[in-house]
Order: sequence, then structure tokens, then C-alpha cells
Amino acid sequence: MRPLLLVVLLAAAISCAGGPLGACSEEADGSLDCSRRDLTGAYLFTADLTGANLTGANISGANLRMADLTGANLTGANLSDANLRMATLAGANLRRANLSGANLIKANFEGANLRASNLDGAIFHDGSLRNANLEEASLYDTALYRVDLTGANLRAANVEEARANEGTVWPEGFDPVAAGVIFG
Repeated sequence: MRPLLLVVLLAAAISCAGGPLGACSEEADGSLDCSRRDLTGAYLFTADLTGANLTGANISGANLRMADLTGANLTGANLSDANLRMATLAGANLRRANLSGANLIKANFEGANLRASNLDGAIFHDGSLRNANLEEASLYDTALYRVDLTGANLRAANVEEARANEGTVWPEGFDPVAAGVIFG
């Protein structure tokens, strides 16, 4: 019985190494380097990608539900239609990232850099964008229900036709109605 158990464990270890992150390399600090990798549709549920380098990676349609991407570098990454429900991206760099159509329900982007990113049509409910940099970002037709944007930088951001409700907290001095946000 023990030799069979050993074979099963070995097979499991080999299949994990060949999983979606198998092509990534490990940095000296223990973080992953998945830059410019194709992770389209990858199943990364609860993955620990803290500090990972995902620059230019294609992660479209991936399941990153409850993943930890704290401090990760996602500059120019494609996360379109990805599931980031309850994911943590605090302090992550998402400059010029594509998050169009992504599920961002209960996601935490506190202090994240989303400058010039595309969040068009994303669904963001009950999440945090506190102190996030959204300068020049596009949030056209994005659902922003009960999202905390306290201290966020929305300079030159496009929030036209974004949808929000009274539970959405805006940065001080920002007029969402004048910017084209639809309430209801």
C-alpha cells in the first residue's frame, strides 16, 4: 500500500509543477517571475502571488478569486474578464493594465497604482480603492457600488457612465455627477 501512496504523491507533485505557474521562475527573494507569460484562463484560486512579477502577462479570464497579489507588479498585464473576487492587490502596480470586464467584487486595491489602466465594464462592489492612483484610468461603464475611494487620485480619469450608489465613498472634492457618474 505504501508504494502506491508514494506513486500517487509523486504524480501529484509533478502535475503541480506543470500547472499554470510551472513556467514561472523563482526570484532570490522567493517571489515568482511570471513576466510576459500566457496564463489565459489559469485557475489560481487562493494563490499566493505576493510581490510576484507579472509584467505584461496575459491573465485574461483567469480565476484569481481570493488570491493575494499584495505588492505584485502587473504593469501592462491583461486581466480582462478575470475573476478577482475577494482578491488582495494592496500596493500592487497595475499601471496600464487591462481589467476590462473583470469581477472585482470585494477586492482590495488599497494604495494600488492603476494609472492609465482600463477598468471599462468591470464589476466592483463592496471593495476598496482607498488611496489608489487612478490618474488617467478609464472606468467607463464600471459598476462602483459601495466602493471606498477615499484619498484616491482620479485626476483625468474617465468615469463617464460608471454606475454608483449612495454607499460609494468619493475622494474629497471630487464631484461624481459632474464627472458623468450615473447613480441608481
